[in-house]
Formats: sequence, structure tokens, C-alpha cells
Amino acid sequence: MALLNFKKKAAPAPDLPNPAVEAFLQDYSIEVMPRTAEKVENFRDLLPQGTRVYIAHIEGTPIEDMVATARRLNADGYKVMPHFPARIIKDHATLENWIAMYQGEADVRQGLLLAGGVTTPAGDFEDSMQLMETGLFDKHGFERLHVAGHPEGNRDIDLDGTRLKVDSALKWKQGFSERTDAKMAIATQFAFEAQPIIEWADSLRHAGIDLPIHIGIAGPAKLQTLIKFAIACGVGPSLKVLQKRAMDVTKLLLPYEPTDVVTELAAHKAANPDFNITHVHFFPLGGIKTNATWAIEHGGRAAQPANAQ
Repeated sequence: MALLNFKKKAAPAPDLPNPAVEAFLQDYSIEVMPRTAEKVENFRDLLPQGTRVYIAHIEGTPIEDMVATARRLNADGYKVMPHFPARIIKDHATLENWIAMYQGEADVRQGLLLAGGVTTPAGDFEDSMQLMETGLFDKHGFERLHVAGHPEGNRDIDLDGTRLKVDSALKWKQGFSERTDAKMAIATQFAFEAQPIIEWADSLRHAGIDLPIHIGIAGPAKLQTLIKFAIACGVGPSLKVLQKRAMDVTKLLLPYEPTDVVTELAAHKAANPDFNITHVHFFPLGGIKTNATWAIEHGGRAAQPANAQ
């Protein structure tokens, strides 16, 4: 009796990243806070070498903790971009001291300038334009300045729900970029729906604002966590994407992933190469490891420093 010869079934090939998404995620950035960075044993296990890492400065965080986090990330080979929130900086001397500390201890040469989420300013500054007007970033050789963008508006600034004031501020910053040597870009609040983001980006270009846009994307997280952060951060109409998902009991307990919004934006970018969204900036609301893993699985990688924008 002949023995039956059973062939071992080949394992299915792993899914390859979508080429458009892979290209869109190149040189993505991610945000950390000192207290969350402390929980990461080794960033090199999570993030590609050369990744730009923003360090969020929350009110009450000592500048020494911010600088220590910047020093660690810089030593590990990352491009460090700390936040400079205008409303928690007391005065000109404080700002210059922060810049000196970052440069002297962590070789920081770039920063995200924003008003900050504080209602009452701690001192002389109310918005990022005032920080820029000090001339301190130019004086100390900062090579790159990013500013905040709000695809769905910002009701803390435009109380009537329009974008008149935030768009006017971006026009001013466009002018600043044209009269200085600073390399500038817009880093935005996160949103969950691609089409309004595309329309907002196009509207800026039509208004003569051609600063590159680094679009904010919320990383994978529990749905309840995302809804909480979205409400706290003033996310507008695209919040309905999460609310609709919350009403579907089959998806309620599943973690949210940004696959749909990233895929749609990537497809638009592939079809329109001059589209002014150039990079993805992740808010790791469900944890840095979870977000970094998702990015790697979808082809995210860091560009070489010479190619960074």
C-alpha cells in the first residue's frame, strides 16, 4: 500500500503595505510628553532612526524635565522639536533661558511655536506670533519653526465657529517665512475625516499660504479614549466619525485605527503630487508603542536627515 504524500500547506504571505500609504508615511513625526517618555525603555526599539519627535510642553511641566527628554532623544539619534507654548512663558528672559537650555544641553535647533491651551497667559505672550517677533529663535540659530494649524477651526480663537482669525494668523506666518531664513511648516490638530482636511488644505493654498502641512493623525486607541481627547481638544465636525462608530455595537469594543483617513489622504497625495500636505504627524493617544507598531506595519519610516522637510 503506497503511503500518501501530504504536502505542507504554505503559510499565507504577509500583507504588503499600500505603496501610496507607505510613501505618505515616510518621515512621519510623533509626539511625546516627558512623563510618557519615561515609560519607554528604548525608543530605538520603536521609532526609526531620524524620526522627528515633538515634545509636548503641558502647563506645570518643569523645563528641566523637557530638556532632559530632549537630551535623551537627541542622544538616541532623533530630530527633537519641543513645544514653545506662548501662554505659559512668563517673559522674554524666560524664553531666552529655555532656548539656551535646549541648545546647550540637547543641541535643539527646531521648535513648535503655539499659543498653548491655557486660557490666561502667565506673562507677556499670548500667541506664537509674539514669540516669533522677539527674534530670539533667529538670534540663536534655530533652523526650523513649525506653527499650529486647525483644519476644523479653533473655537478658543474664533468663537463664532469660523476660521477668520486662525487663517489670518497663518497669513501672517506665511509672511514671516518669506522675510526670514527659517524653514517653516504647519503642524495641525488631529481630525478623523479626509475630505474636510483636503478642502481645508486646498483653501490655504488658494489664499496664498503655501507652507508645507504636517497633518495631525490620532494613532490607534480605544474609542472611548479618542472621544475624550477629541472633545477636550476641540475637534469639530469629524468627531461624528467616532460617534457613528460608537453607535455600532460590533465596533464599539474594537480599537480605532487611522487606516481609513490615512489611506484616503495618501491616495489623494498620490493623485495630486503637489498637494500641500507633505507629512504625517502622529498623536499617540493609545500609547507610543501601539502607534509606532501601526506605523511600521503600514510602511512608515524616517527619511535620511538630508531629505527631511
